[in-house]
Amino acid sequence: MLDYSRYKNDSITGRYIDLKAVQPCFTKLSDPPIAIGSSVNGVDIHAFKMGFGDKKVLMWSQMHGNESTTTKAVWDMVNYLQSDEPLAKTILRECTLTILPMLNPDGAEIYTRENANKVDLNRDAKSLTQPESMAFRKLFESFQPDFCFNLHDQRTLFSAGKTNKPATVSFLSPSSNRECHITPSREVAMKLIVAMNTMLQDLVPGQIGRYDDGFNDNCIGDTLQMLGVPTILFEAGHYPKDYEREKTRELIFLSIVEALKTIATDKINDFKTGDYFSIPENDKLFFDVLVYNPDIVNPEFEAGHSVGIRYKEVLVHEKIVFRPEIAEIGPLTGFYGHQTLECIDSKDFGFPSTQKEILNLLLKFNK
Repeated sequence: MLDYSRYKNDSITGRYIDLKAVQPCFTKLSDPPIAIGSSVNGVDIHAFKMGFGDKKVLMWSQMHGNESTTTKAVWDMVNYLQSDEPLAKTILRECTLTILPMLNPDGAEIYTRENANKVDLNRDAKSLTQPESMAFRKLFESFQPDFCFNLHDQRTLFSAGKTNKPATVSFLSPSSNRECHITPSREVAMKLIVAMNTMLQDLVPGQIGRYDDGFNDNCIGDTLQMLGVPTILFEAGHYPKDYEREKTRELIFLSIVEALKTIATDKINDFKTGDYFSIPENDKLFFDVLVYNPDIVNPEFEAGHSVGIRYKEVLVHEKIVFRPEIAEIGPLTGFYGHQTLECIDSKDFGFPSTQKEILNLLLKFNK
């Protein structure tokens, strides 16, 4: 296994990653990036190439501006590929990579999913109404990739199937038609996902999920799969107590390298399509905090009910603050919490001092 500490780019950490944060990373590239277009606000969108092989891989991150974990992992990958590791040299010899580390710089700046026109770029692949979408499509058509890596973050609510384990990393081989047929491009993407899942199960067993493959030709992955290019959706999810997603970042880095290794060494057909479907489909069974017996804190809550709390990510002075909000109230049987709190009949209700914000939220509740 790779020694990740050797390749982690320590200049970019945390959840808030804007263009200013990654500018120093661009200066370390052997070949300067090129502007492939500009955003709604006129910000240049940059891409760069690495390698000189026949197998062409296109990857992009922060299509959604508030999904930054994979951007960090991409720059870790760049550090690795610039190293003297034999595998890194093999990847660069066999593959040509075009890397677009921030497709939505306007959204990244204000930490929103959408672009400055409030359009979700991952629902604009068919209409191509936005400058970012058009710039991406032009890059895709000029590069003509053999593989596409679509890099995203997912919310903390996802579980790996109906289990008490979070979906720390999730994948999808998108459909290319409404019947969800296993087309040749989907099959290749599935096998690459199996390769990554095989590696990850040794590190985070039971914490890998699979998105449902419902077809939507407005989504970029479905569109590219329709065009016959094997496309993989990567989703960086929650690792216990890792709200800054530094551990998940490492797992995404390792996944990207594993996929590139599989491509570069012609090992795709060593893996079976059927194993893709053994990866559990994501469910939505997690709250950030699950509070038991809230009626002890506040009689407005019904006895026997629990409170599911999810954090809202708020940008404050270039930092992300996690503010609790009540998401659901009820028996909540079969749900889990990344943290659980149980109210007890005492002066402080049994809450640790770090959770006074949640206590105040419960105290203020009025049905």
